[in-house]
Amino acid sequence: MTLLKKMLGAAATVAASASFAVAEPALIFDLGGKFDKSFNELAFTGAQRWADDTGNSFREIELQSEAQREQALRRFAEAGNNPIVMAGFAFASALGDVAADYPDTKFTIIDMVVDAPNVRSVVFKEHEGSYLVGMMAAQASKSGTVGFIGGMDIPLIRRFACGYAQGVKAVNADIKVVANMTGTTPAAWNDPVKGSELTKAQISQGADVIYAAAGGTGVGVLQTAADENILSVGVDSNQNYMHPGKVLTSMTKKVDNAVYDAFSDGADMETGFRVMGLNNRGVGFAMDEHNAGLVSDAMAASTYKAAYDIATGAVSVHDYMSDDSCPNLSF
Repeated sequence: MTLLKKMLGAAATVAASASFAVAEPALIFDLGGKFDKSFNELAFTGAQRWADDTGNSFREIELQSEAQREQALRRFAEAGNNPIVMAGFAFASALGDVAADYPDTKFTIIDMVVDAPNVRSVVFKEHEGSYLVGMMAAQASKSGTVGFIGGMDIPLIRRFACGYAQGVKAVNADIKVVANMTGTTPAAWNDPVKGSELTKAQISQGADVIYAAAGGTGVGVLQTAADENILSVGVDSNQNYMHPGKVLTSMTKKVDNAVYDAFSDGADMETGFRVMGLNNRGVGFAMDEHNAGLVSDAMAASTYKAAYDIATGAVSVHDYMSDDSCPNLSF
């Protein structure tokens, strides 16, 4: 009887431990790499902050090719990782194929909407944050020409460009905005050499402030802008520190919070559609010791006021994604 009780007690302990076990979450980075100093790195920051706060661990993978998207999703789902978070719109097709096969697994996709009962879709109002940095660029420009360099030519990046141009024109309708996209394939996210070439081309057209929304390619834009003694604008994470005194500001997206929230909510997370904009601090612009000398009190005050007006609905920023039009910019 004593042995039986011990066996039953041990079984109960194992069962109790299993019932309280937390599934290990997973994060899949987009092409461009975990340490792209932009979108992917911000996703990693959110995951690592969750790990530091909770003492738990997570799994991760950096993709080397498009073919790995579905493979990575299925591998993590088969291993019982839950939730699985994807950093980037390009996972939409693969997730659409995979989600239905693993109904008990929760997925989060950032920057795209996938309509499935076990998927959380998180999107940002990038046009709102871009409007604000466009205002700052217009106020900082001395030449009357500013630039925009995007990564892959897709509607999402055109949303950045159009919001930026609208903010520029809100300050001065006569300022010229020149825009270029790096390419039409995913390689456009990780080509700093091409980013540098485009920067020099825009400088030759008179641009003295250039906004980069191009992932790892943007590293080349910011570096060349600093080398050529003009101002740049960073994106996604706060990139002001990369070239102190040369990066006017950065348009920030709280991708880290989206990852942190998904990991924190775990396998029981609420799915559906989430939108993050100025009204819930999902986007913004960066001010710190690295750009304080570049932004006057008047520039900061006008930009903060615009942020408030947009957040409260007093000012509306045109969204390229709504009708594929860009009133203030031609591509």
